[in-house]
Amino acid sequence: MDSLLPASYLLAVLIALPTLAFFLSIANRRVSRKSSPHSTPPGQFGWPILGETLELLRAGREGRPGSFLDERVDKHGPCVFATSLFGEPTAVFCGTAGNKFLFGNENRKVTVSWPSSVVKLVGSCLITLAGDEGKVMRRMLMSVFNHEALMRFTKIMDEVTCNHIKANWEGKEEVLVYPTIKHYIFELTCQLFLSIRDPREIAGLARPFTAFLEGAISVPLDLPGTRFRGAKRAARSIRKMLKGIIKERRAALEKGVASPMQDLLSYLMVTADENGRFLTETEIINNLLLLLVASHGTTSCTVTMVIKFLGELPHVYEKVLAEQREIAVRKRSAGEGLTREDVQKMSDTWSVVLEIMRLVPPALGGFRVALEDFTFGGYTIPKGWKLMWSTLTTNNDPAIFPSPKLCDAARFARSTSPAPCAFVPFGGGLRMCLGKDYAQLQILVFLHHLVNNFKWTNAIPDEKVKFEPMPIPSQGLPIRIRPHHDRLRC
Repeated sequence: MDSLLPASYLLAVLIALPTLAFFLSIANRRVSRKSSPHSTPPGQFGWPILGETLELLRAGREGRPGSFLDERVDKHGPCVFATSLFGEPTAVFCGTAGNKFLFGNENRKVTVSWPSSVVKLVGSCLITLAGDEGKVMRRMLMSVFNHEALMRFTKIMDEVTCNHIKANWEGKEEVLVYPTIKHYIFELTCQLFLSIRDPREIAGLARPFTAFLEGAISVPLDLPGTRFRGAKRAARSIRKMLKGIIKERRAALEKGVASPMQDLLSYLMVTADENGRFLTETEIINNLLLLLVASHGTTSCTVTMVIKFLGELPHVYEKVLAEQREIAVRKRSAGEGLTREDVQKMSDTWSVVLEIMRLVPPALGGFRVALEDFTFGGYTIPKGWKLMWSTLTTNNDPAIFPSPKLCDAARFARSTSPAPCAFVPFGGGLRMCLGKDYAQLQILVFLHHLVNNFKWTNAIPDEKVKFEPMPIPSQGLPIRIRPHHDRLRC
């Protein structure tokens, strides 16, 4: 028996080697590097099914999301490269030219696309609908964020923010920023979208959202312990709660207790689209889920990052304070609260916010899908391929933003603002973020009250930021606060 062991071992190795070689060839399969009318972009598809998804997500969780792109741009060129993400072949478009092409060809050569994990979790809604159906839905929802609606929102935001500052910041020596801001944004969103003010009801809705956000963009493996499984469970919980809220609201509308235009929920329930069709209950829930998550996630991260940078850069803080103090003194002397017009005058503060969004983007990019074969940068993009654009390929480009690691809000002064498609934190073209002005209003109203009341320092200098996929301080951003001796209370 002993004499047969070497032979059997050798036989096993000989059998295994071709199989191993096959899988390694697939795992490292590359796409042509030559440019011709018939060649796809250069790149590497990675492992079967997983592709290079784990490398992309790992880079974000390690706080270096740009490294995934930088490594491949260095290897394959600055125009476009191929990879496989979330189980599908993907062409990653880089730079201003890539953004311009994708945003300018919506519903012609390309259309909106999201990772299958997102589609499976949110279902048919504003971001997943394409073509004419998507246009109708978008036009229907645009009026939720029009000028008149934002004027109404400003008063509520002003009141909610003052109450939040009094309850969560006054009398404190230290605040853990990220969870505090998440709670504030979600509380505000619940009031504006659902007219929910009961803290217990808000907390009950808020709990599942963390799991949902963590697994929304992930490998869609529905297995125990995966983020996708957790997000799927959270989505079911949220839908059940929203269904109960809709039932109560329908009864209130029938009795005349609720107003048809009091919030987003009533609007979706009573408003028909341009074709006279009302949304089904499932469509209402899907869009509510989307908008609640969108408002809760990116805005919370943006406000948190602004607070982080203002704590690190006193000269930037003082610039913001000077503008906000001038507005506050004028409003207090008139005995008035903030208005939409006041917020529109906060140009210096908004320039600071934009620069911080450039340095730490709240969203790393988005996806499209090719509707037909087309050529870009000398390469053929096959029909059906996913197409990805990223804010990082322009945000960190020294040709667009000199000294890109430096925080310089002057880049966004009206006279020196970046060229079109060079800075796209809200996307672009027909798919420009519907809630851009709403998010701006939220951020500026909060900063107005925060800087007029407090100054702060970061308790953990240079705290690491990880992207999951949005930027989150690894320790929650604890800060030490102190009130101004001449603070202007709400």
